[in-house]
Amino acid sequence: MKKKIKTFSTILFVLYLFLLIYLLFFAERFGIQSFEEREYHYNLVFLQEIKRFWTYREQLGVWPVVLNLLGNVVGFIPFGFILPIIHRDTRNFFFITFSGFALSLCVETIQLVTKLGCFDVDDLIMNTLGAALGYIFFAVSYFIYKRTKRRNK
Repeated sequence: MKKKIKTFSTILFVLYLFLLIYLLFFAERFGIQSFEEREYHYNLVFLQEIKRFWTYREQLGVWPVVLNLLGNVVGFIPFGFILPIIHRDTRNFFFITFSGFALSLCVETIQLVTKLGCFDVDDLIMNTLGAALGYIFFAVSYFIYKRTKRRNK
């Protein structure tokens, strides 16, 4: 049973990574402009974009605010939840949180270099938070699983 769960989780993780790559690099701007026509977009001021989205939430509407603020968090929850299932050695809050930050930093850097998005420090914060929350969900689920397993013996 453990092998089936690990195999399923691995497949799910790969699909998650493909979806993440598509949403972060191709969904918004793919095919709109050539590389030379695109501009570099970046935000290096902590909490600037979060404050801007919150301040102008009524003008922007609910969907863009939720998509930006919660989407960045929710998008990295599977990373923090599935990775510890696949690799036992990654069952460490700090490892998962740092790995989530590193993945987010890579994504943000690629977005900047390819001009297929915006390098945003606020996204780094929210993505890292999502990975950490994913690990917390995993840890709680794993604790409940182990506790239930012990009771059934």
